[in-house]
Amino acid sequence: MSDWIGYRWLAQQYGVLPVQAFRTDSAIARSRATVRKDGCTHQYYPSSARPADTLAAHLGFALKHEGIHLEFLARLFDVIPVAELEAWVAAEPTGQYARRAGFFYEYLTGRRLAFPGVVAGNYVSALDHESWVTAVRPVNNPRWRVRDNLPGSRDYCPLVLRTPRVQQAERYDCARRLADLEGEFGVDVLQRSVVWLTIKESRASFAIEQEGQQVDRVRRFAAMMERYCGQYPEPLSEGALGELQAQILGPRATRYGVRRSPVFVGERDGFTELVHYIAPHWHDARSLLSGLRDFADRTAGASALVRAAVLSFGFVYIHPMSDGNGRLSRFLINDVLRRDQAIPAPFILPVSAAITSSAVHRRRYDQVLESFSRPLMHKYAEAWRFGAEQVAEDGVHYNLQFDAYQDALPAWRYPDMTDHVEYLAEVVQRTIEQEMRKEAGYLRGLRNARERVKQVIEGPDGDIDRIIRSVRENAGKLSNKLLKEFPALADDDLASEVLAAIEAALAPPGKL
Repeated sequence: MSDWIGYRWLAQQYGVLPVQAFRTDSAIARSRATVRKDGCTHQYYPSSARPADTLAAHLGFALKHEGIHLEFLARLFDVIPVAELEAWVAAEPTGQYARRAGFFYEYLTGRRLAFPGVVAGNYVSALDHESWVTAVRPVNNPRWRVRDNLPGSRDYCPLVLRTPRVQQAERYDCARRLADLEGEFGVDVLQRSVVWLTIKESRASFAIEQEGQQVDRVRRFAAMMERYCGQYPEPLSEGALGELQAQILGPRATRYGVRRSPVFVGERDGFTELVHYIAPHWHDARSLLSGLRDFADRTAGASALVRAAVLSFGFVYIHPMSDGNGRLSRFLINDVLRRDQAIPAPFILPVSAAITSSAVHRRRYDQVLESFSRPLMHKYAEAWRFGAEQVAEDGVHYNLQFDAYQDALPAWRYPDMTDHVEYLAEVVQRTIEQEMRKEAGYLRGLRNARERVKQVIEGPDGDIDRIIRSVRENAGKLSNKLLKEFPALADDDLASEVLAAIEAALAPPGKL
């Protein structure tokens, strides 16, 4: 058993077990060492660094050396003897870690400590801006002389550690990369790709949810993406979400609006009962959604990629709407990028297409979702069951019983979204630099092929494009169906010239 200090000592001492793992933990060992593994940092200290066995000593150590873990602090502050915390802040009224502890206690619990307030000293930041993504415009808390730069509110405050990959995401210039594509392929080719990319994004969005791709549903979602991205003043307001949901679902959906019933992801048949994720209680959905809006407001002006990742995945986990949550979450990615001017109109990034482009990429998406859902369901494995059918406030029939909504609330309120930001940045980069490049290259090749084929055979663009498409789909050969439709191609010399023209136009650079 490790000789823990800091957060893990507090966890053992007070019996507090968070859903989300500590990104940094500390223990006493023979010598000082730091080991980084699987996204976590393990710190080892000599015995001379051991804090006293008190709440103040170990919490002060954790705040100084292990960063901020809001979920754990929210759980810890509900069980500690408050008098011990009050004694600490009274003894060190100007100490930066005592002040932070007092500030976080009141921020997370909504309760006020028996403490008159700090009367002197410089302001200290709640979060270290070098280590965490923070609010763009901090608000001073004069009671604790703490600069509140948390990116959200008590209702919902996700944290993002500024890892090297997150910092790279913050620096990634989507607009510049698109400008590079324009320079390479031309404005006309890239603009013509927008329509197809929007349709592609819609199709792939349905594929992620393993839903059928009926033409009207795909077109409806594509039209919604094209029309509404970046247009709503407050896209996360209930009114805007309701309108967007109606556009996505169409006029024949059975449910609209914010949900008033339980939601889970899983399956149940006669032999197997699996629950992969349970969303927050419907009574908490509105407050969590309000907190998500707080994050959007407090981070306005920060990295668009960071904001898009947190708002999209945060929306997925809250699952506030009665239906259409997955499509709304993916709409939010492009909406944020457009709103923050990271992507100029009329571009729609087909991020869903990048997610579903291979089994490996799809599995990576699932793994990111599981980084939160799996530990949540592990902690509460004994808290859910299928029981007698009930009818929810919105008329939904359900039989999932979950006994830990209140206990799980700190995990839903204060998620670590670092992995999600790293993932979305990777997807967006792959989307622009591979998916969009491939589409633009295809359209340019199609245009060149059409011009070359027209030098051999006359015909309207539709006929020429059909010939090119058929040849591409038939491994560079003329199909019998095509020969029947265009008898002129039965001439061997003409056919050879047509095939050579198509091959020359569509061959990858350097292949000829």
